[in-house]
Amino acid sequence: MEILLMLGAVICAIIGAAHDVRSNRIPNWLTYGGLALALAVRTATGGWHSVGQGLAGALICGGIFFLFFLVRGMGAGDVKLMAAVGAWVGLHETYRVLIAIAFAGGVLALFYMVFYKRVGTTFGNLGRLLWFHLRSGVRPHPEINIQRPETIRVPYGLAIALGTLYVLITASNTSGVIYGH
Repeated sequence: MEILLMLGAVICAIIGAAHDVRSNRIPNWLTYGGLALALAVRTATGGWHSVGQGLAGALICGGIFFLFFLVRGMGAGDVKLMAAVGAWVGLHETYRVLIAIAFAGGVLALFYMVFYKRVGTTFGNLGRLLWFHLRSGVRPHPEINIQRPETIRVPYGLAIALGTLYVLITASNTSGVIYGH
């Protein structure tokens, strides 16, 4: 069962990444459908306990990404894709998936900074963002956000797919510790 759930997460994430790279959008049919399918598979294969694990994974993964959405650091599609992936991987794998996705996102961001020759600007903006949020709390910066046309958008769906795939590949190397077993 665990491999089926992990494969579902990877398939959902890869389809989301393909859409994100191609159009900067992750479709609702994929995110909502992926979440519903994950919970249906969990119901059929593991019962209510498994559904609870999936809901917890969806809430944690989606909730963490929702914080970045609130400050316009990422789009709603990324949040919904993470909730769907969280439903597939469940509570016990959320930390591994989130760490792997954060690492993949950091590598992608560095690549984009170098490719677009925006390293200095990006680090300057990062400092401005940190200072702004320390002074103003959690709210969107009026100038530094993904809604501005000149902002370079990293297709974070790609980071979600890469991180999720990494967890699938390495899951067999963790002495069978997947989904808390």
